[in-house]
Amino acid sequence: MTRARKGGRRWLKWIILGPLLAVFLLQLYFFLQICWWTRFNPSMTSFMSAQLSELRQANPKATLEQKWVPYAAISPNLKRAVIASEDANFAEHLGVDWAALEKAYARNNTRRKVVGGGSTITQQLAKNLFLSGSRSYVRKGQEMVIAFMLESVMSKERILEIYLNVVEFGRGVFGAEAAARHYFRVPAASLSAAQAAKLAVMLPNPRFYDRHRDTNYLARRTSIIVNRMNSAELP
Repeated sequence: MTRARKGGRRWLKWIILGPLLAVFLLQLYFFLQICWWTRFNPSMTSFMSAQLSELRQANPKATLEQKWVPYAAISPNLKRAVIASEDANFAEHLGVDWAALEKAYARNNTRRKVVGGGSTITQQLAKNLFLSGSRSYVRKGQEMVIAFMLESVMSKERILEIYLNVVEFGRGVFGAEAAARHYFRVPAASLSAAQAAKLAVMLPNPRFYDRHRDTNYLARRTSIIVNRMNSAELP
């Protein structure tokens, strides 16, 4: 075999194996980072970093509203409201709710675009920690892989604790403590059922509801979530 042919085969091998190695190393990075966060709190997420960069384009001194509080310092009302609104089967699934995914897939096919992902709280946390807000099946696949990683090394309580401390509640507003003070001037531990339900309902589109806090939909949906909260199972 000529040297040229050997060299060509070597390049072909790396063209095939190179991307696979890159994907493996990326997954390893995600997993090691998640293992670290089982004991230590994340100080910044992908979503937080992206929004801070956006805010600093208009104001170089802009900062985020966010303060970490432990699980026990977050009102059970908010925990129940978020589960009732976002992921009723949170305590039972292993990171992915397949029934919700099937419904979302059918909805997306009907509209011929990705309009909803059927994401669980664990998947939303995966997205917030590492990914972007873009919608595609490739990103959804990565989101699911990270969700399984989270569920494999973290308790449900830890997943919910991190989620409630890093999820976006408004423009520059992240986490339960900042949201409770931003909207109601109370600590997260003191949120009432109605206040907690309203925050939970805002989650799918928090920047919009930060500007439009008294829409009819928000009021109606909040009432529905208040009625569902007692049946929400906490981890």
